[in-house]
Amino acid sequence: MSSAFQFGDEKGIDMRRTSRWLVVLGTAIVFSQALVAESWQATVGAQSTDKGVQVLAFLPNEIWIHTGDSITWTFDSDEAHSVTFLKTGQARPTFAAGCPGTTPMSPTPEVNSSTCVNSGLITTPGTTYTVVFTSPGNYTLLCLLHVNQTGIIHVMDPLVPLPHDQDFYDRQASLEQRDLLYDRDGGLPKKFKEDSPHSDGENRHAHNHLVVTGAGEIVATPGGAQSVSLMRFMQHSVTIHAGETVEWDSSDVSGHSVTFGDDTGITALTPRSSNVVADSDGALHAVVSSTSDNVHSGRIAPAPQERTNLASVPGVTRFRVTFPIPGTYPYKCAFHDELGMVGEVIVLP
Repeated sequence: MSSAFQFGDEKGIDMRRTSRWLVVLGTAIVFSQALVAESWQATVGAQSTDKGVQVLAFLPNEIWIHTGDSITWTFDSDEAHSVTFLKTGQARPTFAAGCPGTTPMSPTPEVNSSTCVNSGLITTPGTTYTVVFTSPGNYTLLCLLHVNQTGIIHVMDPLVPLPHDQDFYDRQASLEQRDLLYDRDGGLPKKFKEDSPHSDGENRHAHNHLVVTGAGEIVATPGGAQSVSLMRFMQHSVTIHAGETVEWDSSDVSGHSVTFGDDTGITALTPRSSNVVADSDGALHAVVSSTSDNVHSGRIAPAPQERTNLASVPGVTRFRVTFPIPGTYPYKCAFHDELGMVGEVIVLP
C-alpha cells in the first residue's frame, strides 16, 4: 500500500515539475519574442494619377513600436517630402538647413532624444528611408517642407505589449490615403468653386481677372496634422486686353509661386524678384511687358497659425501682374511645375 502511495506522490511531483518548466519555457519564449527587433513599414505622401492632388501626410502618422525596432518609410509621390526627427528642444530648421544637412541612409540612422535625423527632401517615388529607435520615448515626426505634415512615434520598453500590428497600420494608411486623396467631403472642388470668378464667394477687384492658385485642407488626427493640396491654377488660360491686370489668389495650405521666364535655382526660400513691389493693401505687383521678362512672386501662402509668445508673421496671398503689351505669356509655379502647375495669360490688343 505504501509503495502505491509513493508512486502516486512521485507522479504528482513530476507533473508539477513539468508544469513549472512549461511556465518557464513560455515566459522565455515571450521574453525572447519581445527582444527580437521588428521592422515596421509606413508611407510618405500620395498623389492622383495626374499628380494634381497631393497628399501631404505620413500614412499612418501615429505608430507604437518597441525600443530597437526600425521603421521604413516609402515615399509615394513626386512632391518633395522629408522624414525628420529633431533633438529635444530643437527649433524647427528650414528644409535647406536640415540637421544641418541630411543624415546618410547607411549606416541606419538612430533616433533618440539627443539626435537629429533628416532624410533630406526626396522626390523620387519608391525611395525608402529607414531609421532605428534606440531609446524609449515619444518622438515627433516632421516634414521640413510642409508644416501641416506631422506625426508621432511611441517607442515602448520591449516587455510592454503593443496595441497594434503591421496589418492594422497598413489598413490605417490605406483609409487615410483614400479619404485625403479622394476628398470624401468634396471640400477641395467646393473651395475652388467658391474662390473662382463669377461665384457667390467671389472676392476680387472689379478691374482684375482672378486666377485661383491652388486649394487645400488640413486634417487633425491624434497623431498630428495631415493635409491635401490641389496643385493647379484654376484657370489654366486667361485672356485679357493690353493694360489690364491679372490677380492670383492663394488659399492653399501649401505655398506656391507665380513665375514668368527663367526659374533656374528657384526654391520655396527664394525671395521675390527685384521688379516685384507691394501694393498698399499688401498684395504684390509686377509689370510684364515681354515674354523674355523674368518675374518671380516669391512664395505666396496664408500666414502661419497664430501661436502664443510668437510674433505674428503676415502671409502674402495675392500677386498681381499688369500686361501692357499684347502677346502670350506662359508662367508656372516654380515649386510645382513638375506636377503640372502651369498656365498662360493671353493678352489681346
